Amino acid sequence: MTAAVASDSVDGNVFGGVDSHADTIHVAVISDNGGHLADAEFATTAPGYAAALAFLAAHGQVVAIGVEGTASYGAGFTRAARAHGFRVVEVNRPDRAERRRTGKSDPIDAYAAARAALSGRASSAPKDDTVAGIRALHNAARSAVKARTAALNQIGNILITAPDAIRAKYGHLKDTARTQAPARSRPAGDACHTGVLTALKSLARRVIDLTAEHDALTRALNTEVTTANPGLRAAYGVGPDTAAQLLITAGGNPERMRTEASFAALCGAAPVPASSGRTNRHRLSRGGDRTANAALYLIAPTRMAGDPRTREHVSRHTTAGRTKKEIIRLLKRAITREIFRCLSTTVTTPGIADLLPLRRAKNITLTAAAQHFGTWPTTISRLEKGTSRNDDLIHAYRQWLQAA
Repeated sequence: MTAAVASDSVDGNVFGGVDSHADTIHVAVISDNGGHLADAEFATTAPGYAAALAFLAAHGQVVAIGVEGTASYGAGFTRAARAHGFRVVEVNRPDRAERRRTGKSDPIDAYAAARAALSGRASSAPKDDTVAGIRALHNAARSAVKARTAALNQIGNILITAPDAIRAKYGHLKDTARTQAPARSRPAGDACHTGVLTALKSLARRVIDLTAEHDALTRALNTEVTTANPGLRAAYGVGPDTAAQLLITAGGNPERMRTEASFAALCGAAPVPASSGRTNRHRLSRGGDRTANAALYLIAPTRMAGDPRTREHVSRHTTAGRTKKEIIRLLKRAITREIFRCLSTTVTTPGIADLLPLRRAKNITLTAAAQHFGTWPTTISRLEKGTSRNDDLIHAYRQWLQAA
């Protein structure tokens, strides 16, 4: 441990600040009037966390500790501090203007975190560990998709410059056929043909393996998010990946978000004024968590395509003369309200366990049920499996099955 003392320790209320890194954390202490008391560096180990907390407590009654990176490098210290009853608040890194003015170092960042906790600029509780498993599965699934996309792009690039015989055999194939056929090939011929076919076979098998891996991770992720928040997972247009991202953004303790408006701002879905002179308008927010914003954007077109309420919403605003971009902004804001309700309250979902046995008992096919309701068989199948939600259709479907 290395320490630096700026003034004598005092009794009374103090605030702590932590600048976290992979191997070390830098801890600073300030008084309740903002005076610098001391700062020190500790290891990111259990004994290091205990020493850091003792160091803070030695200077007075710790009111709050501001921590940078509570969900990354500071996660271990955050867990230790909360386990010992300390109040931890999440601190965003200083903006660029402040860093240009004051400079950057571990002590400077630690004191800045402490001042943020003192001033109230940092007041959000850190995310708890209940979504740690969902975050890990989500990251693994996304990395599998990225690796699969890279392999598919490599297959396409190789086929562009491949010898004519190979290009004629595999170049016209699409979708799964482009990977299944090369994966079954037996490289032969001259050195050029053998090398190209071997590379194609290796990449094709990689794509197949990554597809199977992604499917397995998605199934596990679906189970986790459904258990964590069945109301959110059952919302119209919310799939496993989207639900996971929204849970990660909100954290397992959504009470840290005081209002629905604060959640909208966190997701970058809050309207931002963009008026000037005689123009009075709003634009899309570019701030907030962009991955959460992307998740909301994925929900919007799904609802625009199949949700009657959303179609009516789009039709009404189109008639009012709004552009598609403005309509999507309004729709994302409306979706945020529903998502926040699912995150902050217990939303009951209609039972669906009886639908599949009831349909089979009546000897009704999916196609017949879909034709009756004017929809696709996959829509009925997803309702029966609980992978999509449409409360009105579920109620009508159950009544129709019972009367059949």
